[in-house]
Amino acid sequence: MNNVFQVAINTLNQAGTIGGINARVMEILQAPKRIQQFRIPLKLDSGAFKVFPAYRVHYCDALGPCRNGTRIRPNLTLDEIKALGLFMTIKHCAAAIPAGGAKGGIQADPAELTENDMERLVRAFVRSLSPKGPWADVPGADIGTGEQAMAWMLDEYEQITGNHCPAAINDKPAILGGSVGGEEATGRGVFITLKAAAEDLGMVVSRSSAVVQGFGQVGSALAGLLNKEGARIVAVSDVFGGIYNTEGIDIASLTAYVAETGKVVDFPGTRPVSNAEIFGVDCDIIVPAAVQSVIHKDNAAHVKAKLIVEGANGPVTTEADEILAGKGVTIVPDVVANSGGATVCHFERTQGLSDQYWDLKTVNAMLEKRILAAYRDAAETARAHEGATLRIGTWISALKKIEKAMKLRGWV
Repeated sequence: MNNVFQVAINTLNQAGTIGGINARVMEILQAPKRIQQFRIPLKLDSGAFKVFPAYRVHYCDALGPCRNGTRIRPNLTLDEIKALGLFMTIKHCAAAIPAGGAKGGIQADPAELTENDMERLVRAFVRSLSPKGPWADVPGADIGTGEQAMAWMLDEYEQITGNHCPAAINDKPAILGGSVGGEEATGRGVFITLKAAAEDLGMVVSRSSAVVQGFGQVGSALAGLLNKEGARIVAVSDVFGGIYNTEGIDIASLTAYVAETGKVVDFPGTRPVSNAEIFGVDCDIIVPAAVQSVIHKDNAAHVKAKLIVEGANGPVTTEADEILAGKGVTIVPDVVANSGGATVCHFERTQGLSDQYWDLKTVNAMLEKRILAAYRDAAETARAHEGATLRIGTWISALKKIEKAMKLRGWV
């Protein structure tokens, strides 16, 4: 299995070399600025006692306070959190967000926790963070967490400080100062960049076929938007397995089915396809929207799609990148494609600090403008550096901003 942090560092170094980034800047970025590693003891409702490893990484804050992402899953590692913190640093730069990159998480299985267990776990997580707050570190949601967890985290922060501060936590419910449009923001951002990339390749989305790997918040939102656009979704998968129908899958019906059963498998009118097989399905577009390193050197050669749009963080390894580039496959990188969530989190913090809240039409219009600008900047930078892919173009553009900030601060 590829080390996801080493994959991220490989991309960083490749972009730094091609982009001619200052060696001192590159040395700083080889590791996070700050790593918090702690353990949370908890008496569970079952009567059991467990100690949960937890992490918070501040990767780089040259451009502003660190923000985003709290992941809870059983196999979580520090390397994963470090990689995601680096991705978030680049993602914020790509989307012109004045923020640094952070990521945090707890090694736990949400399925084994009661609601009360989960509440006490995330409250304990917030208590352990230092520094924290809207001008230092703003956590948000990720795999294994959601609006309710963020509401508990916000309340815990406010209990600690004695002040109401909606800008201290992202991805919370709108009634507590969250932003409308946040739930589907990442999926919508993937859709926006997918359409732009398809247009650049001369593809028409309404006449294209697509595979969506992952049917959580990101994959389901993206699939729904693709279906409405007229695209034919031929395969969908989740952690339990996949489904396939060459004639297309009705996403509205599938969404209702998943809400009832909790999984996509056995959806009427489809045949099974495994997660190992899904990337070899004959289609025009693939959107990996689950976890990292799913397209790698052992399966990249089987990809038939012309376009891959990364809905997940780090779903394509460095080796697979090279194989796919050799096949002429265009990849829209995660740090642009799935930056919709980070962008609306930025809107959320801005609204929380100002006490001025925007409607859904405004949020979606601002999101589209910012995401398209990030995509166009990545494409332009890639063209300006011979042999650079969209991924490398995005990273070069981001690194030049970080380089400028570090020089102005006197760090290098």
